[in-house]
Amino acid sequence: MSQPTITLGGQGSLPQTDVAAPGPATAARAQKSFVGHAKLIGGLTLVSRVMGLAREVVAGHYLGTGLVASAFNVAFTIPNLFRKLFGEGALSAAFIPLYAQAVKADQLGAEGTRPCAPTSNAFAAASVNLLCMILLALTLVGEGIIAAMIWLDPHMQPDRLLTLKFTAIMLPYVLLICGTAFLGAILQVHKRFGAPAAAPILLNVIHVAVVLIGARILHLHGRSHTPETVRLQTTLAYWLSFFVLVAGVLQAAVLLPSLRAVGFRFQPVLHVWTPAIRKMLRLTLPVALGAGVLQISVMLDKGISFLLMEGVDAHNHSITHFAFLGHWVRYPMELGAPARLNLAQFLYQFPLGVFATALATAIFPNLSAVALEKDRGQFKSVLRQGIEAALFEGFPASIGLILVRGPAVRLLFQHGQVTAHDADLIASSVLFYSAAIWAFSVQTIINRAYYALHDTVTPLVMSMVTLAVNLAVELPLVWTKLGEAGMAAGTLASFVAQAIVMLYLLDRRVGGLGLRGSVGTIAKMVIATIVMTGACIGVQRVPGYPHGEARLVWAAQMGIIMVVGAGVYLSACAVMRVR
Repeated sequence: MSQPTITLGGQGSLPQTDVAAPGPATAARAQKSFVGHAKLIGGLTLVSRVMGLAREVVAGHYLGTGLVASAFNVAFTIPNLFRKLFGEGALSAAFIPLYAQAVKADQLGAEGTRPCAPTSNAFAAASVNLLCMILLALTLVGEGIIAAMIWLDPHMQPDRLLTLKFTAIMLPYVLLICGTAFLGAILQVHKRFGAPAAAPILLNVIHVAVVLIGARILHLHGRSHTPETVRLQTTLAYWLSFFVLVAGVLQAAVLLPSLRAVGFRFQPVLHVWTPAIRKMLRLTLPVALGAGVLQISVMLDKGISFLLMEGVDAHNHSITHFAFLGHWVRYPMELGAPARLNLAQFLYQFPLGVFATALATAIFPNLSAVALEKDRGQFKSVLRQGIEAALFEGFPASIGLILVRGPAVRLLFQHGQVTAHDADLIASSVLFYSAAIWAFSVQTIINRAYYALHDTVTPLVMSMVTLAVNLAVELPLVWTKLGEAGMAAGTLASFVAQAIVMLYLLDRRVGGLGLRGSVGTIAKMVIATIVMTGACIGVQRVPGYPHGEARLVWAAQMGIIMVVGAGVYLSACAVMRVR
């Protein structure tokens, strides 16, 4: 029987062998492997998220949610946009399946060689070179555009000008963080997840240290809104922008020992344009467009919240209305909306990073290695296990964060420059963001499955649809009593729609994922979540449950709800024998 081949450009054709349907032992080993790696990634990500939480708490205390904080958050979103687009997005999504197959072919064709054999290393090195060239060009063009915008508008509003200046400082971070993410993708294929997962910890540690030390040097204190305080906050934000670059250099350096261990070697720029690279770029284009649409959605949310919030003029006077068709219209969001939304997003992204993203990162190389084999039994089995694991975390995380959002927001953020009113607005947004956790968890796994199958068009189409859904929901809602929480409601609607539709299409694409076998397990998770919800609501009505506005009270409330919720959910799952 002739064997189908996967052509990797000029590197030759990789034979695709007939693989019998995997037995229970094979599937169990694959599932145990990616779940074990997910635990490692999740553990390190938990440390990073805790430090990230400390970063947000410290930054909120000294920078607040006003002009300076909003300008910095919008500016820092830009390098993160490119990180998701290039480092962890388009190129990685196309690179990992091809590189995983190249490594597998090298190992089959040359037993006993180093983990990163010449063929796969040449492909990886050429990909890194290409990425660096693209990002360097984008950085230079971006700096030129920022300089031109500042020069052409000498009377620019202070908040816009400050945002552009912060962006100009941090723009080179694009090259550093995207390169780090792409090098991490190389290590993931070799099942080395520790160093890439630990690298982000450095950014958070440096961020916290700079804010604390800088605030002490500048004698900056919380709960002060004088012009002098704004000036000190601006100076501190400039320092923070510079040290973002320092953190980027250190994050890349952390990966170098692991890269040498797997045999990866950098090669000259002359090796960039190869047939293998051309194939990767063909797969990359739809992914890049899809990731671009997603990041456009993120930037639109940031931009809408920035443009539709109240502002201040050059004399520090409030601007509450704008002219539209001869009428004065009140801005629908209060000053500081982008910073508050950023804090709300951080809370719902906390469990996503620790569980969902860790799980998707660990499962992607496994799916990529088996997706194109003649029999897809192992692919389907691993994918089902991934979806079940995502929902096992996603359901209780969604409901749990909704229940605990009040005391959590107040304990973590209501101090310094963040007022009780700010905390109420943040909690309103967290309500909607939290409800989307389960959907985003499933969507993250499903996206990896499509990329493993070399289907990069379906995620592109769905990202365009969900962008339209997001805008259609959030734009009317921000003018209602929801205000900035309407932005979170749009995110919820788009995540749920994308997860359900993409799962349905994938099931049809592969001739059935066997999801009926998971219905019973998922139903048990739903029941356990309902029981958990009842227990958490009930414990709040028990005599002796703490009430009040003190920090110790908020900590006690959060602790009680978390312990009761986790205990009841896990116990219910154990009683019903959920895997």
